[in-house]
Amino acid sequence: MAVLKLYREKLKHNYNHLDNVFREHGIDWGVVTKLLCGQEIFLKEILALGVKEVHDSRVTNLKVIKSMAPEVQTVYIKPAPKQSIPDIIRYADVSFQTELDIIRLLSEEAEKQQKLHKIIIMIEMGDLREGVLGDELVDFYARVFELPNISVIGLGANFNCLHGVMPTQDKLIQLSLYKQIIEAKFDRQIPWVSGGTSVTIPLLFNHLMPKGINHFRIGEALFFGLNLFTNETFENMHNDVFELYTEIIELTEKPMVPNGVLAENPSGEAFEVDESLYGKTSHRAILDVGLLDINPRFLIPKDADVSVIGASSDMLIVELGDNTQNYKVGDVLRFNLRYMGALSVLNSRYIVKEVV
Repeated sequence: MAVLKLYREKLKHNYNHLDNVFREHGIDWGVVTKLLCGQEIFLKEILALGVKEVHDSRVTNLKVIKSMAPEVQTVYIKPAPKQSIPDIIRYADVSFQTELDIIRLLSEEAEKQQKLHKIIIMIEMGDLREGVLGDELVDFYARVFELPNISVIGLGANFNCLHGVMPTQDKLIQLSLYKQIIEAKFDRQIPWVSGGTSVTIPLLFNHLMPKGINHFRIGEALFFGLNLFTNETFENMHNDVFELYTEIIELTEKPMVPNGVLAENPSGEAFEVDESLYGKTSHRAILDVGLLDINPRFLIPKDADVSVIGASSDMLIVELGDNTQNYKVGDVLRFNLRYMGALSVLNSRYIVKEVV
């Protein structure tokens, strides 16, 4: 059995710390909940913090959030698929958009539902994921401005999402300038420049954040306290809001080198023999979790003597080092998680979820 636990007080501590920082700098922010995969047990904990704005990339998750807290502003944070447009208007107060044809359809649907739909226009800033090219922004906005039932409340950008392009002070100044250009050209106010994500927080702490950036969307820093520039934990934040508990289902001393003709395993991996390990053994434990639930490279053992060897679809193999006397079959090993690992575990229906 495997259990994912969320520690309520650690989550609350991280949230309050971030909220105080953003308040001091006059910055609005929302919590990105896509990591939680619509799990109501954990969404309740987020909403209990007093969150006023929630971001998600799945409209089904926003539907759950709206049913739990209708007053919370919901934000859909990727360009909209056509088939999802009615539900996006129904359950998302705001959406990130980059395609004029899609915004036209959102406008039409918003008219049908008698709603004003707010959008943030995402701008390409080098990472080459979603975004309108800067040279095309003025013409793009001119066309959006003409659409009924659509209100542009912000310009935004993403960093470090695809090619690893990191935010810099210069790039964020450039993003702020786009807002000034649009406001001057069209005599329209755009409240937000949404350039802040978890990866940009170090710039804020180091006093390198341009004043024009006034909106943040935060997920990873809230749940993992991680400085993505240094891969270290931010001061005064917890890196273990989530922990994975996994049961030992076999514990045996075995050779460290496989025996037989070697071929690729079902994951397409080919094992390379380290000849220095011939004749040596180690105490290996099999845990009740596997590739179906998580990629093992996103697991961080709490016990420093434990090392992850690999996984098959439903089992994880670890070496126990010198701590074999501390473990037996039926005992539990604990792991911290990296973001992408937690995402997999949260999306697995085979992992029990608990709040403690």
